[in-house]
Amino acid sequence: MANEHMEELYNAMSMASSTLQRNIDGSMLTALTEVAEDLHAGDIHHEDGLPDAETTARLQELLSPLWAEQYQPEEIRQAIQLVLVKVMQFDATEPNKQVTPDALATLATYLTTLMLPQQPQELAVADLAVGTGNLLFAVINALQEQTGARVHGYGVDNDEDVLALAGVSATLQGTDVDLYHQDALDTLVFGQVDVVVSDLPVGYYPLDERAAGFELAAKSGHSYAHHLLIEQALRQLKPGGLGMFYVPANVFKTDESATLTQWLTKHAFFQGLLTLPESMFSSPDAQKSLLFLQKPGAGARQATQVLLGEFPQLDNSEGLKQFVSAVQSWYQANIQLGD
Repeated sequence: MANEHMEELYNAMSMASSTLQRNIDGSMLTALTEVAEDLHAGDIHHEDGLPDAETTARLQELLSPLWAEQYQPEEIRQAIQLVLVKVMQFDATEPNKQVTPDALATLATYLTTLMLPQQPQELAVADLAVGTGNLLFAVINALQEQTGARVHGYGVDNDEDVLALAGVSATLQGTDVDLYHQDALDTLVFGQVDVVVSDLPVGYYPLDERAAGFELAAKSGHSYAHHLLIEQALRQLKPGGLGMFYVPANVFKTDESATLTQWLTKHAFFQGLLTLPESMFSSPDAQKSLLFLQKPGAGARQATQVLLGEFPQLDNSEGLKQFVSAVQSWYQANIQLGD
């Protein structure tokens, strides 16, 4: 880790989470959430006699040096993300609920900030599958730093445990965000936003009656949840707004791909599809691509040439430089954002 300040935070939170988990005999996610809350409160919270005196003393030893420290939002986000990698392994978290890796967050952040270089002083960004918030917070932090805009975030998830961690993570970072515990395909209670960015859950959506309210609903049987969430996201975007979605790499090779393609042609500007290297994933079936769309209106237009390709290996520095140069050239030649 290059950032020693962040590494100090990561090590303390990681050890504190493991220490607390052993004492409360709960999930590692619950332990991490409680450690983050203790970090914010500047004290060790007790409930039903736990943690015990010995564990409390160890937590004090680990966390008390941090209470007087000041950490940047990105340091906090990165430290929590790194601890989460261990947490998800320990808890054997199902794939759809695992933290979005930082490499994916970095790519989405780069493209979002590239396509929103000079926007109004206020921006709204949403994630309809927010989980622990890593992807949403990475984009918000980058937009605030690189554009100077005040960014308000909205996150939706049906898992209250991951939302609890997202909430305390946002508080520690000082992020302006509203989090909603609900089905993202139900009626959303916040207004339209400038950007939707999501690492979409993959699989079938079980509520056929609710799915029937979407054009991308399957004609028979269950519908793909990630298709429905793309449609919901486009509804939630302002005219000219951006949609950045991590989807299965085979998203346009399934039995429902023709329907998705037709719908996109009718309702969105399909601006690009970048496939992530297979080596980043546990199996070929888990491979993902970044699909980015733009909602028509506000001066936006379809790119003359859709950006297609593969993101280079992370250890290929020359390939990464060429990738950035190619994307910037494509942007300058093809994209006109809304006013």
